[in-house]
Amino acid sequence: MSPLLHHHPPNNDSFTNIVSGFNWESSKKKGGWYNFLIKSIPEIAASGITHVWLPPPSHSASSEGYLPGRLYDLDASQYGTQDELKTLIKEFHSNGIQCVADIVINHRTAERQDSDGRWNIFEGGTPDDRLDWDHSCICIDDITKSGDTTTNSGGTGNPDTGADFNGAPDIDHLNTRVQRELSDWMNWLKTEIGFDGWRFDFARGYSPDITKLYMGNTRPDFAVGEIWNPLSYGSDGKPNYDQDGHRRELMEWVKAVGGSATAFDFTTKGILQAALVEGELWRLKDSNGGPPGMIGLMPENAVTFVDNHDTGSTQKRWPFPSDKVMQGYVYILTHPGIPSIFYDHFFDWGLKEEISNLTMIRIRNGIKASSIVRILASDPDLYVAAIDDKIIAKIGTRYDVGNVVPTTFKIATSGNNYAVWEKQ
Repeated sequence: MSPLLHHHPPNNDSFTNIVSGFNWESSKKKGGWYNFLIKSIPEIAASGITHVWLPPPSHSASSEGYLPGRLYDLDASQYGTQDELKTLIKEFHSNGIQCVADIVINHRTAERQDSDGRWNIFEGGTPDDRLDWDHSCICIDDITKSGDTTTNSGGTGNPDTGADFNGAPDIDHLNTRVQRELSDWMNWLKTEIGFDGWRFDFARGYSPDITKLYMGNTRPDFAVGEIWNPLSYGSDGKPNYDQDGHRRELMEWVKAVGGSATAFDFTTKGILQAALVEGELWRLKDSNGGPPGMIGLMPENAVTFVDNHDTGSTQKRWPFPSDKVMQGYVYILTHPGIPSIFYDHFFDWGLKEEISNLTMIRIRNGIKASSIVRILASDPDLYVAAIDDKIIAKIGTRYDVGNVVPTTFKIATSGNNYAVWEKQ
């Protein structure tokens, strides 16, 4: 993808379907997660998945990988060794599936303390000095919190360009050495390890200009940013009907990054689960008559999802209601945007067949990120929408859809409070 002067959709495959290839407990798997996941590749490929999002690959102070230290040291990962990871990626590639690395570069854990006892001496994980940083590569306004204890890591770099992360020193991404060496590391992940794209963790921790720089330096086939900010809420404790500001924030980030990256559609997740929990499916139609999430404004750059390792899994920081998960998948797998399936739902919840039915319907009818939605009903207990006038999706507790679905459409799949029709 060439550098872009204006917004342009990413070069995503028409039928991009992502699966997250891990959860919050995966690093504890006996025998190693990479060795375990490789056995599931045939099932993933048979379900029409095009991309798998893999966990952070480097040495980390936390087993899950989100407090990385020696970035080049992949053998110290709790998920497996560097060779096991390369074997896994090669096997995914042989099944036509691209691999997305979880890139955690907002913050970094130090290898040892300086002479004043501050943790700010970094080790890159190679015999030479690549990524061997010191206090000059930490933001000058960085503070680290552990419980009630607040510590200063002694950073002397530029002020942070984004939100603060309290768990580890925030890295100064305006430092040209940091920019150069992180770009080199990411390109090594592509050329040596085999990764095809990036998922930028905590991407609001540094300015979109920084992400744009790394995108230009590494040219991934696919990239998605995690910009997780809370929805706006009313005095009743429920999300407001109008979440336009929330979704525009995602859209503006994508534009600022250059238009070739995507963003997780947290707006759609929040509205969709609120609508289903409250029995308020009217929330799924915005004031202009379209989808109310990011997919209603910039669908080609919106990655939709029901849950991930943060919102669901054992963390449950913002979980989708478990009894309504399939209705969530009916929505994201029939609608525009780039749908992402959570590992737990696909493999552990017994939903693989139901989810696979939906991915096959999506592929069979050529539904893609830019498909057009026509909302036919948006009542408290019923939501019905036609997508590209090829399929019609229904969710909600009301069984009788009346004459909303034309007789030229036939049931393709159905389940608890959902149905999907295909045009004959």
